[in-house]
Amino acid sequence: MKSHSFYAYLAFKLATALLAVAGAVVLLLALTRFIPGDPATVILGSRATPEAVAILNARMGLDRPLAEQALAFFARLFTGDLGQDVFNGRPVLTLVAAALPNTAALAVSAILLAIIIGVPLAVLSAHRPGGKADSLIAFVSVGFISTPSFVVSVFLLLFFAVSLRLFPVLGAGDRGNLADQLWHLVLPSAALAVGWIGYIARLLRSSLLEVLGESHVRTLRAYGVSEARILLKYALKPALIPTIAILGMGFGELLGGAVFAEVIFNRPGLGSLIYDAIRTRNYPLVQGGVFVIVLLYVLTNLAADLLQTFLDPQERSRLTSAAGEGR
Repeated sequence: MKSHSFYAYLAFKLATALLAVAGAVVLLLALTRFIPGDPATVILGSRATPEAVAILNARMGLDRPLAEQALAFFARLFTGDLGQDVFNGRPVLTLVAAALPNTAALAVSAILLAIIIGVPLAVLSAHRPGGKADSLIAFVSVGFISTPSFVVSVFLLLFFAVSLRLFPVLGAGDRGNLADQLWHLVLPSAALAVGWIGYIARLLRSSLLEVLGESHVRTLRAYGVSEARILLKYALKPALIPTIAILGMGFGELLGGAVFAEVIFNRPGLGSLIYDAIRTRNYPLVQGGVFVIVLLYVLTNLAADLLQTFLDPQERSRLTSAAGEGR
């Protein structure tokens, strides 16, 4: 019965995720109608004839009602068709698949950098709450959280790349040269990671202090176990559980937020691809690119939620109790 409870929970989460993706697609199709300018006129030029504009609108499906556009989009999804680029006729799925690895590498490197820096800051802050280190880390963390990533991107670009010339200014590095690609990845990943360093530091600190106040920790202290050992061996693992869900959400948000870093640092990726498509009113490419970002966002949140449920004894106990009640 325990497995049945888990499968019911999984089915509920999957259904919620599918509804979120469907709602996002409908909202996206509706928002494209509010973008200033007629896309067919922008693509064909101001001297295009009304007949040519009508033909291109029909080709992009913009002459149909919103409900029909949504149904047609969902119908194509079952065959893996995200539409075609209106300029060169290439499949949108091919263009998105070519751009996605660069964006994924940027998001993964940013979240790893946030973990590498944020977790030690949280541990140091929780070691002596209320001390000078805790106050300083709290001040820095709040500053990191409140600073937009595009502001950090511009600052890092101007200071470290243009003024000090320590890092390359633009691009993603030479293909086939891993060291050069990683070097080009430092500044944009740091710009995206700054805010999440603050989030992880503050959230994990709160979780650590909550765990350190539990009765079994007081028992360990009574037996003479050192505070550092308690913090690292007994408190850190359970305190990380709430952070996992935030990291799942963070990875999805980083995929969406990568557009600023990719545009500012002139990196090829999904963000810059969508930005160029919006600028040229290339609606099929906009819809396909945003759909992939939304899908990845929902899937990463779902994976983080399931992992948190698996790691959290209380959640596992709740599912087990629900299975017992269903007998």
